[in-house]
Amino acid sequence: MIHTQSFTKFSSLIAGTMTWGVWGSHFNTNEMMSLIQHCVDMGITSFDHADIYGDYTTEAAFGEAWHKCNRSRDSIQLISKCGIQLEGGKRKNVIKHYNYSKNYIVESVEQSLKYLHTDYLDLLLLHRPSPLMQPYEIAAAINQLKQQGKILDFGLSNFTSVQTEYIQKAIKVNYHQIEFSITHFEAMLDGSLEHMQLHQIKPMCWAPLGKVMKANDEQSKRILEAIHPMTEKYEVGIATLLLAWIMKHPACITPVFGSTSATRINELKKSTAIEMETSDWFTLWSAAMGKPVP
Repeated sequence: MIHTQSFTKFSSLIAGTMTWGVWGSHFNTNEMMSLIQHCVDMGITSFDHADIYGDYTTEAAFGEAWHKCNRSRDSIQLISKCGIQLEGGKRKNVIKHYNYSKNYIVESVEQSLKYLHTDYLDLLLLHRPSPLMQPYEIAAAINQLKQQGKILDFGLSNFTSVQTEYIQKAIKVNYHQIEFSITHFEAMLDGSLEHMQLHQIKPMCWAPLGKVMKANDEQSKRILEAIHPMTEKYEVGIATLLLAWIMKHPACITPVFGSTSATRINELKKSTAIEMETSDWFTLWSAAMGKPVP
C-alpha cells in the first residue's frame, strides 16, 4: 500500500528565475517587481532559484525586487538550490565542482536568505549529485537548518533513483526536480517517476517545453504536426498543451517554466485547467517516439 503524506504547498506552476537576471533578460528592479506581482496575481506564487543563477547575482536582484513589492512573505514560496561551485566570476574557484559539506550547505542557505530578504526557504534542493557527497553529513546540515526554521522542506535536483536512495538512507527526500518534457521523457521509461511515487517524492520538472519550438529536427516536426489540431480542440497554444501533457501523468509533476513574458505566462497558466484526453496524450507521445506505442 502507498501511503500519502503532506507536502509543502506550491503553486500548480512554478516560475523559474534563472533567466530573469544577467543570464537572460537583464531585468532591473522595477521590471522584476512587475513580473513577481504579475505571477502572484495569476496564482503562480512559487519561485525557483539557485545560488549560482546569474553567477551568484540573481537571488540578490530578485530579493531586492521582492522586498520592494511590500507583500507578505507567506503569500509566496521560495525554492533554492545549492552545491554547484562555478569557476571564476563572483567566486574565486579554480575549477567547477560540487560541495556538500555541512558547513557549505548551511552557509549557502544563509547567503540565499540574506539575498532573498527572507527568514526561510520553503524548499532547499541539492542542485546536482556529487561523487563525494556523504548522506549523513548532508542530513546533519538539513536537520540543523530545519530546526532553526531556515528551511521548511528538503529535496534533490537531477539525481538518479539510486542516488536518491543513497541520500534517503540518512534523511527523507520530499521533492525531486528533474528535466522532463515531451522531448526528454526518459524518467517515464527508466522507473524514475514510479520510484518517486513509491517513495512519496513529489516531482518538479525543469525545461518542461523541451526543444519542440527550438529545434528544427524530425522529432519536433512530428510533435508539431500532431499537436496543431489540438490547439483548436482545446483552444490554447502549443506551449500550454505541452504543459498539460506533463501534468496528466499520475506522478503529479509540477512544471518549472522559464518564460518572462506576462502574455506567455497568462497562456501557460491555462494548462492547469486542461484535462487532456488519453488518446491525445498517447498521440503526442507516439509522435515524440516516432513510432506507435509498443
